[in-house]
Amino acid sequence: MTPLLQVTGITRTYGARIGCRDVSFDLYPGEVMGIVGESGSGKSTLLNCLAGHQRPDSGQVVFDTRADGPRDTVAMSEPERRMLGRTDWAFVHQHARDGLRMGVSAGGNIGERLMAVGARHYGDIRGQATDWLGRVEIDTARIDDRPAAFSGGMQQRLQIARNLVTGPRLVFMDEPTGGLDVSVQARLLDLVRGLVRQMGLSALIVTHDLAVVRLLADRLMVMKDGNVVETGLTDQVLDDPQHGYTQLLVSSVLQV
Repeated sequence: MTPLLQVTGITRTYGARIGCRDVSFDLYPGEVMGIVGESGSGKSTLLNCLAGHQRPDSGQVVFDTRADGPRDTVAMSEPERRMLGRTDWAFVHQHARDGLRMGVSAGGNIGERLMAVGARHYGDIRGQATDWLGRVEIDTARIDDRPAAFSGGMQQRLQIARNLVTGPRLVFMDEPTGGLDVSVQARLLDLVRGLVRQMGLSALIVTHDLAVVRLLADRLMVMKDGNVVETGLTDQVLDDPQHGYTQLLVSSVLQV
């Protein structure tokens, strides 16, 4: 099977400080990879380099595009990368406000993404927006409400609907449950897990919460000081961590 994403030697520095160093891995269709580590470990820098939000100093991010097969997205033109970000890629921010247009209705937020890929029929766009509100468990009667009127959990579910409506194949998630109450987190995680499986999505999920990756991720990558220190099947890494840093991460959760 051809990897959906092939990452080779991704490095990003900020002066003398290392964001991430020489990170390489393959991600296969339908696979979910968790990236964990403490604050400052480099996981968000890596995610932003992979998603095209930051340019790495070196390395390749090869994505198996629908039209042209494997392409290095680092070498793509900005318009090509933007189109990829509207079609085959999606990015779910930790703070939903960063991924939503707060002055636009819930339906408009979802519809904008459809219009960005060429949809023009108002009835079809509204119909798909209504369908997706239902899929992320938001009352469809609220289609004309603005996100500011929604709770944090609802805003995050709306951001997910906005991202997934165009049927992307790869979703980047940066601390998707960060800042939400525990009960809200659980509901959101169940929703995300269901959508990932239903749609056959591949996903890269950055989090400091090992419970999140335990529930969602097939494989796990542990980062410390910009370096990948351990990788493997999620249950294997969490149940039998080999690296001292991973052992500390796991034991700190068990002690809570």
